[in-house]
Amino acid sequence: MLNGKVRISVCATLLTFAAGLTTPAVAQATPTRIPVTETAHNAPATYGRAAYLIDATTGKVALSKQGTERMPVASLTKSMTALVVLKEAKLTDTVTITSADVRHADDNGGTSADLRPGERVAVKDLLYGLMLPSGADAAYALARTYGPGLDGFVGKMNATARQLGMKDTKYVNADGLPMSGGDGYSTARDQARLAEVALRNATFRTVTSSQSHYVPRTAAHRSHTWTNTNKMLGTPGALGVKTGFTRAAGYCLTFAADRDGHRLIGVILGESASNRRFDTAQSLIEWARTA
Repeated sequence: MLNGKVRISVCATLLTFAAGLTTPAVAQATPTRIPVTETAHNAPATYGRAAYLIDATTGKVALSKQGTERMPVASLTKSMTALVVLKEAKLTDTVTITSADVRHADDNGGTSADLRPGERVAVKDLLYGLMLPSGADAAYALARTYGPGLDGFVGKMNATARQLGMKDTKYVNADGLPMSGGDGYSTARDQARLAEVALRNATFRTVTSSQSHYVPRTAAHRSHTWTNTNKMLGTPGALGVKTGFTRAAGYCLTFAADRDGHRLIGVILGESASNRRFDTAQSLIEWARTA
């Protein structure tokens, strides 16, 4: 817990953005950062193991609590899955769901987009199934298709992480579920960098900021209604981004909002109370606006 004084620092540079991603009006070319150490007063209390908050428009790091500590990030992993898919696939591509995709979510205790074997679903819709209900079945199907194969896809995830300068991140799957051979890891700072880059893509922003998404029934698939698990949505300027939970990771949250011409991006890892992460995120955004 932070007790009113939080060390803050400003990144020396912000990494080159992923090729082909579009840039929103609130996040134009970023000026060179000069390292600074200051003391912030009256910062909101944070209860997770780690927290990080950056003004992506100016590059100012407003808060860093264990921001560079490696730890599991659960379904925040799916933000990287979405980014890789957006680089590799066309939104109009169709993915055929297999029984292995469905079993993966069921057998590993993952959340599901309620997909069924044989459904043929457009990539654009699968991205909603991946990010809103945090479907492990959607993650598995996308990774299997665009690796090609799971190992190939995870390799692309880690290559993208290296390109973005996420030096303290290792992915072992496309969904963040625990693995018998060892879980992946990341840091609050690395996840904020990932969100900053991904949010420059218009499709990613549209998906993560949607409270729900309806897919009508067709000859290729059943109807689906997916609801976003992110309770930040509905507040002014909120952009999502992703929730996560496993026993090892605790409750996690990547959040972002456009406020007063600034894009604020934050990450909370290892929270013990589900709803408190959303309250904390809202408090951090309000504090950063006026700090």
